[in-house]
Amino acid sequence: MASSHGRGLVHLAAALDQPSASDARPYVEAARLAERGGLDFVTLDDTLARPGLGALTVLSRVAPATGRIGLVPTVTSTHPELCHVLAAVATLDRVSRGRAGWRIDGSTAGAEARLLGRPPAAPAGPLRGETGEVADVAARPGDGREGDTEIRDVPDGGPRPAHGHPVRVIDATDEPARRTAARYADVALVRAASAAQAGAARDQLRATAAEFGRRPDELRIFAGLLVDLGDGEHAAAPGHGGGGPRQTAQGPLYRGGPVDLAALIATWHGEGVVDGFHLTPAEPLRDLERLVNGTVALLQHRGQFRTFYPGSTLREHLDLAVPAHRCG
Repeated sequence: MASSHGRGLVHLAAALDQPSASDARPYVEAARLAERGGLDFVTLDDTLARPGLGALTVLSRVAPATGRIGLVPTVTSTHPELCHVLAAVATLDRVSRGRAGWRIDGSTAGAEARLLGRPPAAPAGPLRGETGEVADVAARPGDGREGDTEIRDVPDGGPRPAHGHPVRVIDATDEPARRTAARYADVALVRAASAAQAGAARDQLRATAAEFGRRPDELRIFAGLLVDLGDGEHAAAPGHGGGGPRQTAQGPLYRGGPVDLAALIATWHGEGVVDGFHLTPAEPLRDLERLVNGTVALLQHRGQFRTFYPGSTLREHLDLAVPAHRCG
């Protein structure tokens, strides 16, 4: 079974978000569970309007408690000072020894702006342009080494890592966001309720990436699903389980059991419509445990997902090449 970038195994990622968590401990436990399953990376959303620790702070505490899994915080790029954000992501990358990514987000949340004493964010069009600019700049602080010479990071004076800049993840579900993702993303997330929908987005993203002079296989495309594994296999019904995801206000929702979810993942990946899946547990701890011990274990047994990490960096997990050095 070959994926669209010539590798045989599906890629898997999961969201760690836990609205009731007030400190880093539940996230550490969840990340360790995901790592035991061999997932490529975990994500954590961030919002200044939510009480508690920020995503970067939480994952910086998760980093020393884990050894292989990728760590991808969502960092809003509109309001914080860009140099501070870049430095914080670079620090996470160094602490985790190359396991960091950055889910680049331009926030339109008025509450965040008010907390910072700033006006609300720009409308969606200009905001997407700004997100693209941030994604472009994000590649520069860690473009790697030129020959045997270590290149210094201008904002904080630190050495640029040999594996290049942290992995850039962009949500490409909305049509206007796809050009930004096709141009700058290493991983594009697409919330899709069917294989056909995912495949159409994949074809568009790859074609647009080629227009920007990129090799289409430089871009990993993940289908985003909300998964509810609470009712078991008997819950499979039209629009769920064996019937596939159902579109909801929160996005495509799969509801059923771990076995049917494994079949869905294997089918979509086998058809070549996606490189992987980004799964958001409906019930954070319950569904992550069933995902790892049920769905992932079954995919591993069938030889469709890794049983160990062959490398140590997120780029290695995703089979991404080290980006070439850019000047300027």
